[in-house]
Amino acid sequence: MAGRGTVKAQSGFNANNDAETLFKAMKGLGTDEATILQLLTARSNAQRQQIKAAYKTLHGKDLVSDLKSELGGKFETLIVAMMATPVMFDVTSLKNAIKGAGTDEKVLIEILASRTQNEIGEIIKTYKKEYDHDLEQDVSGDTSGHFKRVLVILLQASRQQGVQEGKIQSDAQALFDAGEKKFGTDEDQFITILGNRSAEHLRRVFDAYMKLSGYQIEESIQRETSGGLRDVLLAVVKCARSVPAYFAECLYKSMKGAGTDDATLIRIMVSRSEIDLLDIRAEFRKSFATSLHNMIKNDTSGDYRKTLLLLCGGDDA
Repeated sequence: MAGRGTVKAQSGFNANNDAETLFKAMKGLGTDEATILQLLTARSNAQRQQIKAAYKTLHGKDLVSDLKSELGGKFETLIVAMMATPVMFDVTSLKNAIKGAGTDEKVLIEILASRTQNEIGEIIKTYKKEYDHDLEQDVSGDTSGHFKRVLVILLQASRQQGVQEGKIQSDAQALFDAGEKKFGTDEDQFITILGNRSAEHLRRVFDAYMKLSGYQIEESIQRETSGGLRDVLLAVVKCARSVPAYFAECLYKSMKGAGTDDATLIRIMVSRSEIDLLDIRAEFRKSFATSLHNMIKNDTSGDYRKTLLLLCGGDDA
């Protein structure tokens, strides 16, 4: 899986030179946006962190603060997102999803359903360090019912490893008995099985479920559950099947129809750019009648578009 990102570390990297280039791009009247976006998309996240440090050492100023004061709009939001470490970007996204009135369930679901167990562990640690708060408590205080319980299970980051041959059939049967077979739904079974089994195990369970019930598990979840619970269970199922396919669908939904969900578009393009964006692009092309590159091009504009297309890396027309 390694190296399926579109953004790679620059060879012959020199943090001081890059810091100087950025300083010059922002000095005086006007800002050279083209230089900024071309430089930052051509560096890995780890290199951007070194540039931040060099910038402060050379100029006694915070690079991100300077970028914020020079740039604007969605372009600024995107560049600032690229300057955060991956774990900090997830942590601030979660914090923003919880704070204030109302909860951005979409963000909680997307991050907690798709990240690896190690990533979840790092997120919890960093959240505590940053906000002196317990992420699980904050999520619990902001959500309720079965939806809350699934998120709490995902935050335990303790999915079983591997495939348990002896449990495949009984898990499929338990899901069938809990939903399609009875009047009403026993959500507990769905929550426990989907929340705790490994992705490989779940893929086998989904096949067995299909044979047993004649339905894809997604169809049953659509019918048997609703609201936040339905959304999080579907995300868990999709990520068990294929994380890149899940993100391809999220990206498509963020741009299809009138208007663009820029927050989602930025979050996925930035957070997957060094992990699996090549696979996401391939899945996108397979599932939808267009390429990711083409859809971004038609849905965005200006420096924001240029930066997203550089992160995208290429067209799969």
